[in-house]
Amino acid sequence: MACGIVIVDKPSGWTSQDVVSKLRSVFHERRVGHGGTLDPMATGVLPVFVGRATRAAEFLESAEKTYEAVLRLGVVTDTQDTEGQVLSQTDAAVTEEQVRHALTQFIGEIEQIPPMYSAVKIGGKKLYELARKGQTVERQPRKITVFSLELLDRTENDCRLKIHCSKGTYVRTLCHDIGAVLGCGGTMAALRRTQAGSFGLEQAVSLETLVQADDPAQYLLPIDSLFAGYPEATLTGEYLRLCRNGNVLPWKQGGRFWRIYAPNGEFLMLGRHENGRLYTEKSFFEVT
Repeated sequence: MACGIVIVDKPSGWTSQDVVSKLRSVFHERRVGHGGTLDPMATGVLPVFVGRATRAAEFLESAEKTYEAVLRLGVVTDTQDTEGQVLSQTDAAVTEEQVRHALTQFIGEIEQIPPMYSAVKIGGKKLYELARKGQTVERQPRKITVFSLELLDRTENDCRLKIHCSKGTYVRTLCHDIGAVLGCGGTMAALRRTQAGSFGLEQAVSLETLVQADDPAQYLLPIDSLFAGYPEATLTGEYLRLCRNGNVLPWKQGGRFWRIYAPNGEFLMLGRHENGRLYTEKSFFEVT
């Protein structure tokens, strides 16, 4: 059975769940999930977990992300992107220097109010479900971190931005808020994710390539590629038996997390080291 992580270059117009549904048939595997939603209009890095690898998806959802986005100045929409209804439109008589200064106000830990057109739940209802009914409800601000925010270029009213941010960041809300600070309004005109955790565009495969491939499994990365930044160790003998049984191991080596392998190279688990003991953070071996 197929097992691994495929980095999809998501096409515009597809939801992340659309991609997952398509890949279920491509890999003939029911267990398929993604590691972080992209809006339908967005393109770029969408890590998809196949088979037993779905157990690792949760570790990517909290990872940092990098995007390239186009901020269109002078336009405000109800969805905070150009696919929504235009609420106002004005001349964007702001200089490049003013744009760069505005960007500095959004670097670091900031608060964002989730947009109405989002999957955030309030009172058991997704906000976009309420928004489609014409309803607006009060949303509490959420803390996010923007590690860097750079103006790559500007063409008339379009500013191309590079954003490195924490999980939970709404880039279209960031565009909306930057426009508000500039006094002319703003909306997101394009979005491309270039990095999700350790996975980048250089590893991405188009959906068309996967659909047409005779052997799509050739594009699957191993599960442990998600944890490549952690040290590794190989277990033998009694330690190997204890690990497969889910027992805690005595551990003298430093490091918070460890990639643990069997002598044959099988990836057994991500281990968590605490106070001289190694706990199973998540196991990945086949149960026989």
